[in-house]
Amino acid sequence: MLAGFGTGISMIIAIGAQNAFVLRQGIRRESVLPVVAICALSDVVLIASGVAGMGTLVASYPVALTIVAVFGGLFLIGYGVLAAKRAFRPSSMAASGTRVGSTRQAVLTCLGLTWLNPHVYLDTVLILGTIAAAHGTQRWSFAVGATFASILWFIGLGFGARFLTPLFARTAAWRVLDSVIAVTMAVLGVTLLTRV
Repeated sequence: MLAGFGTGISMIIAIGAQNAFVLRQGIRRESVLPVVAICALSDVVLIASGVAGMGTLVASYPVALTIVAVFGGLFLIGYGVLAAKRAFRPSSMAASGTRVGSTRQAVLTCLGLTWLNPHVYLDTVLILGTIAAAHGTQRWSFAVGATFASILWFIGLGFGARFLTPLFARTAAWRVLDSVIAVTMAVLGVTLLTRV
């Protein structure tokens, strides 16, 4: 279980599309619970699928990953463009007060960033599934540890981000965050498309 926790936390902490989105929602205190729940439950499903052998199935059909990579790359680039627009419109970036997006928009964006991201399948299903398989009869204990790491991470990131609110009371901080998100999304999107 400790091996699963350590492996899971080391893979999930890297900044990516999903983490950047959860951080932004947490700072704004908008739809944090549904976003955290979607991310955590999705990881539970993906980790369980990988440990159950889905990784082998996905590896057998690389065309499926190619299709997901194209859609995921375009989605990430589109989200990057939206983040870049926010960086150039500081009036829409107050840390609290007026809501910028609906819960429905947040849920749909979170689902897209989670399920249209091929890295999620590679990391969570293939890599974690393969590492878990190496633990033989203890593979489900490994999965429990990795799942626990994921749940703790998303809860901490989503609900802990509110402590950054004083920093993000300034427009410049939102500009920097949205600029970093825009670049991250664009780089990830272009990387996915060029690998296809």
